[in-house]
Amino acid sequence: MPAPIIEINHLVKRFGHHERPSLNGINLRIFEGEKFGFFGPNGAGKTTLISILCNIITPTSGSVKYYFDEKHLPIQAVLPSIGFVPQDFAFYPELTPVQSLYYFGTLYNINKQTLRDKIDNLLRRLGLDHVRNKSIHTFSGGMKRRINLAIGLINSPKILFLDEPTVGVDVQTKLTIISLLNELNQDGTTIIYTSHHLKEAEDFCDRIALLDNGEIIAIDTLPNLLSQNKVANLEDLIIGLTGKTLRD
Repeated sequence: MPAPIIEINHLVKRFGHHERPSLNGINLRIFEGEKFGFFGPNGAGKTTLISILCNIITPTSGSVKYYFDEKHLPIQAVLPSIGFVPQDFAFYPELTPVQSLYYFGTLYNINKQTLRDKIDNLLRRLGLDHVRNKSIHTFSGGMKRRINLAIGLINSPKILFLDEPTVGVDVQTKLTIISLLNELNQDGTTIIYTSHHLKEAEDFCDRIALLDNGEIIAIDTLPNLLSQNKVANLEDLIIGLTGKTLRD
């Protein structure tokens, strides 16, 4: 069994005076080198949990511990080694890909030549080298999605968080993104992922956790969960465990 890279204990998050917490006592270990997926209906707490793990918001109670080389490190020491690719685009659209990646790369104090090499490699791998000096606001949705991913990878993260990384893209872009993510994982990057593309998730994730109403209701490998619940696929599993009622 690999060592845990993240350990979550009794995590609770309340927003304002809402009676029901967004997260209600989450306990979880994510292991180094995993491709781990969070799934569940809208409002289940997936984005809230990822936001806490990335130190974007703080929990109401409970703890998140990070272990690099099996040593417990404070979040401030871990942040330079975390990549986050949000569902919403997180770049300045008037900039070019090169300008955007230089801007975000300098926030990590990456050596200039190293940064140039990283930018060249990412733009080449993501099929954007031919538009490297064009303003991003002129790009298609799929090209913007690839820039969003490149920004999250510029620091060569040890842990990569992905919130709907292939939403709204064509099949060619999806295959390019998934291929790159699998390559990064094989090189040691731990990937934590959420998506509504359930077939993609079935093929991608090593283990998954299903969330509903701020709680983990199931966690295991997908084959084990399918077998335990006597269903054929991830969609049937989610419906079977969370029901068909529409969520806000």
